[in-house]
Amino acid sequence: MKEKYDVVIIGSGLGGLVCANILAREGKSVCVLEKNNQFGGNLQTFVRDKTIFDTGVHYIGGLSEGQNLYQYFKYLDIIDQLTLHQMDEDGFDIITFDDDEKEYKHAQGYDNFANQLINEFPEEAEAINKYINKIRKTCNDFPLYYLKHGAPFYENLEVFEQGAKDYIESLTSNKKLKAVLSGSNLLYAGDEDRTPLYVHALSVNSYIESAYRCANGGSQISKALIKKIKEFGGDTYKYKEVCKFNFNENKEIISVVTKDGTTVVGDLFISNIDPKQTLKFVGENVLRKSYTNRINKIENAISMFSLYLVLKPKTFKYLNKNYYHFKNEDAVWSAQDYNESNWPKAYMLSMGVKKNMDEWGESITAMTYMHFDEMKPWIDTRNTVAEKNERGQTYEEFKAEKAEILISEIEKKFSNIRECIQEVYTSTPLSYRDYIGNAEGASYGYVKDISNPLKSFIAPQTKIKNLLFTGQSLNMHGILGVTISAVITSSIVLGREYLLNKIIEANK
Repeated sequence: MKEKYDVVIIGSGLGGLVCANILAREGKSVCVLEKNNQFGGNLQTFVRDKTIFDTGVHYIGGLSEGQNLYQYFKYLDIIDQLTLHQMDEDGFDIITFDDDEKEYKHAQGYDNFANQLINEFPEEAEAINKYINKIRKTCNDFPLYYLKHGAPFYENLEVFEQGAKDYIESLTSNKKLKAVLSGSNLLYAGDEDRTPLYVHALSVNSYIESAYRCANGGSQISKALIKKIKEFGGDTYKYKEVCKFNFNENKEIISVVTKDGTTVVGDLFISNIDPKQTLKFVGENVLRKSYTNRINKIENAISMFSLYLVLKPKTFKYLNKNYYHFKNEDAVWSAQDYNESNWPKAYMLSMGVKKNMDEWGESITAMTYMHFDEMKPWIDTRNTVAEKNERGQTYEEFKAEKAEILISEIEKKFSNIRECIQEVYTSTPLSYRDYIGNAEGASYGYVKDISNPLKSFIAPQTKIKNLLFTGQSLNMHGILGVTISAVITSSIVLGREYLLNKIIEANK
């Protein structure tokens, strides 16, 4: 470890690693500090019964040559190191309902997307095409989404004030079509009263352009980024949990202290951990209360309960698609509003993919909403590989009960699933809180609300001169959203026009 770094990055989620890659390639001395035994945040994978599972990256969009995420990864010089598996072009996401045997397809490529839906809803061609045009226009209002020069974040303030559900409702009176168009909203924890249309548009657009799975898991992205960071002279450290900031008389950070007593000195500090957690390190006397209160009062997005199934060999065919399943059309926008008797009202089911795999699947992951309030009996416990603790028998019983309920729901759609299961594993909002570091295990950072669009907006430049934020709690979540967030954060250091030109040049 160097005596002093130009940039110290706290947390090794995608945002932190992209910032480290960008700044190290520009000649900055960079140090990344990670509390866990594995880098990557939501890119982390874990192994059970010799089977790899993703924690957060189940599929990625915009990675075909020339598309937006491809261009960012090309500049970061990692695109050629990734092993990707393109999903079913005629239906990468399948929307299904308890009371309907039909499978409604979201296809890759906008013409294909339109054609597949028009086949099911021939009388709704106008509504479907209007929807597509609106999605593309909305994305176009965010210059960095398409690597364009323009406003720092967005071109049109009105884009923050239109609701996703309201807009989709306005397109047609066909209840089924409205549910199908909204059907992948577990991607962003869609809320019927609050979620803006831009969140829906930015989430679904890149997948419609192209959809891929990472062979052997999303951790290959973090490994590729770290390899490049080291090539440019950067340092990365695991088991280094930051617990304190040290300040000078000008209220600028001079160093951070980790739990094991290591002091890391730097000129600039970038926090890739939850902003609320960052403010705890800052303390009470450095920032204005109005600033800290505003951030601390932002509502966290809902968390998830995840089910990880190891499959018996050669029992369940690999599905090159995801399933978003709902009890009925109304559940599409109300799945977060559940009780003990009707949970889960929806789930997303995805399969893992390996290099050179055959027709048989090895693993399934199913995710559904879970409120952090359900974790109250165990809220004071912490359990990770780096810091092992047991949460107790009641927690294990809770997980087993929820797993059984979710498997029973999946069984309605896939009747043979139970006989194909070799082992069952689970994670709860506490797992996401402890491993990813999100407040209350929030799955997608902070709630975006059309009634108060600036409430959840956090600028990357903080009120401390040499402290920047990055990560999913800013701007947008997801692989593409967080990558763009990191570019915005890095551009504060390097200059926006300069950095964007570098990215564009790398793709010529």
